[in-house]
Amino acid sequence: MIAITEKEFRQLAAYIKANYGINLKEEKQALVNGRLQNVLVQYGMNSFSEYYDFVMADTTGEAATILIDKITTNHTFFMREAEHFSYFRDKVLVDIVRKLKVKDLRVWCAGCSSGEEPYTLAMIIDEFFGAEKSLWDTKVLATDISSKMLDAASKGIYENSSISTMPASWRLKYFKNIDGQKSAVVDSLKNEVIFRKFNLMEEYFPFKKKFHVIFCRNVMIYFDNKTKTELVNKFYELTEPGGYLFVGHSESLNREDTMYKYVIPAVYRKE
Repeated sequence: MIAITEKEFRQLAAYIKANYGINLKEEKQALVNGRLQNVLVQYGMNSFSEYYDFVMADTTGEAATILIDKITTNHTFFMREAEHFSYFRDKVLVDIVRKLKVKDLRVWCAGCSSGEEPYTLAMIIDEFFGAEKSLWDTKVLATDISSKMLDAASKGIYENSSISTMPASWRLKYFKNIDGQKSAVVDSLKNEVIFRKFNLMEEYFPFKKKFHVIFCRNVMIYFDNKTKTELVNKFYELTEPGGYLFVGHSESLNREDTMYKYVIPAVYRKE
């Protein structure tokens, strides 16, 4: 096994933080060492310094993509923090839709991982509008930095055990059984989610219109306070007046650093 030195870890961690906002603390050294072993072996490298130089020299971006896919932890599931989805359905959608003069609802799922969250939002939106759905533009934008996760999300194939927590009516309407073990999201729902690769550390956010709702849950736990504050301020600028930001229950916003107003735990509103 190739061991990563403290110097090599600090070098790699500094690059990851500068480019992806992820703050790898010292206790993550063993995790980084383990997750990148196969990559070093695959390329026939003898040290993490050699690997770092390889990533820096790669102009295609492929090496950096593999690095971030290996380092990021993508743990999510359907109906995670379910009370958020109930609030989105019963309060947020009602509040926003009654004020909209144009039938254009804009929802962004930032850090969508393997797709469970944006698909859940799309199902809620579909049920909420019912027969009037075709009159609205309600596509959900779902972004992530991991190409691997985006590929899995766009395929929309999940273990049957992972969709067992959702209502039976949803399983029947929005999924088709594949082999008794897995099910796939139906095409009509897939078409309601737009998956794109996007790094939240980009200086410029290239969105033409602001969003009524932004979900960024359990992403900023990996950022330091400065990075988190800067990102939240960008979210604020991209939120329509009266719009909402959802973060994870293990996260919170410093009310002195943001103009968002607290609504309920992990939900904020732009007034």
